[in-house]
Amino acid sequence: MDEHNAAIELETRASRITRAIIWLLFVVSASMPFWAESSTLRQFSEFACLFLMAQMWNLLGGYGGLVSIGQQAYIGIGAYALIALGNFGGVNPFFCVALAGVCAALVAIPVSQVVFRLQGGYFAIGTWAMAEIFRLLVANLSVLGGGSGTSLTAVRGYSKWARESVTFWIAVAVVFGSIFLVHRLLRSRFGLALSAIRDSEPASESQGIDVRRTKFLVYLISAAGFGVAGALYFLSILRVSPDAAFGVQWSPVIIFMVIIGGVGTMEGPLIGAMLYFAVSKLLGDFGTWYLVGLGALAIVVTIRFPGGLWGFVARRFGVRCFPVERRVIF
Repeated sequence: MDEHNAAIELETRASRITRAIIWLLFVVSASMPFWAESSTLRQFSEFACLFLMAQMWNLLGGYGGLVSIGQQAYIGIGAYALIALGNFGGVNPFFCVALAGVCAALVAIPVSQVVFRLQGGYFAIGTWAMAEIFRLLVANLSVLGGGSGTSLTAVRGYSKWARESVTFWIAVAVVFGSIFLVHRLLRSRFGLALSAIRDSEPASESQGIDVRRTKFLVYLISAAGFGVAGALYFLSILRVSPDAAFGVQWSPVIIFMVIIGGVGTMEGPLIGAMLYFAVSKLLGDFGTWYLVGLGALAIVVTIRFPGGLWGFVARRFGVRCFPVERRVIF
């Protein structure tokens, strides 16, 4: 091979097609409040929250190697930041969604100093313990409704159409914005450092990577994303309680979506969120059979496709819709 004819491949044919499809979907979805039903708008907002959670957990655990089962702490913080800022602070409730992400990131700063002292499974249990601490603290604050929760009264001045439409547009921005930002992040030096740390921390340090700083930053970014997801989710249902916001039931759902789709891939969280959302809607009326169906699906996928559904597709067909690595082409 002639090394002078080598080139760096940043995109693929599949990624260019994907980008065109994404722009088309963005334009179509932005117009949906003018022609779609209210139930469709609410379901899309729910999907947007699930996808953002899966995206943020994949960034933290799939790329950063920080396996957490307590990110629901920041879902709850985002939800109650929405309530506190909207109901008591007089802030526009829609603007509070972004501020909720900031609040979650600020809370994550001291929390990270505690949980980062733990390693492996202890780190995972420590994050869950922190989420339980936040749940108990909020449940004992009567000003926030205590254990029974409270409603978002800050939206009373808005019509139903305005509330549902703006919430939907925020959800659209969350879905497409998170795809763009996470892809850019993973294509940067920071993303390369994350992947290196996941593979081997000692080797990363030997190459001059500041492991602690990189892990700290990805933890903050993930916390901010979960805070936004929590605020958006409870903005759409207008009521929040400590058990609903900080409950451990979030963790298996989030991890299920990432593992089913494919850990450590950009496409995995999207595939996993779509699959979980479809199964939950199709089997939700069948009671416990809904959980049986999810469990059976998880068992089949983890046995037949250890790298997740997208991992299998990528290996079998070489398709990369969101390539984050650079390849040398001769």
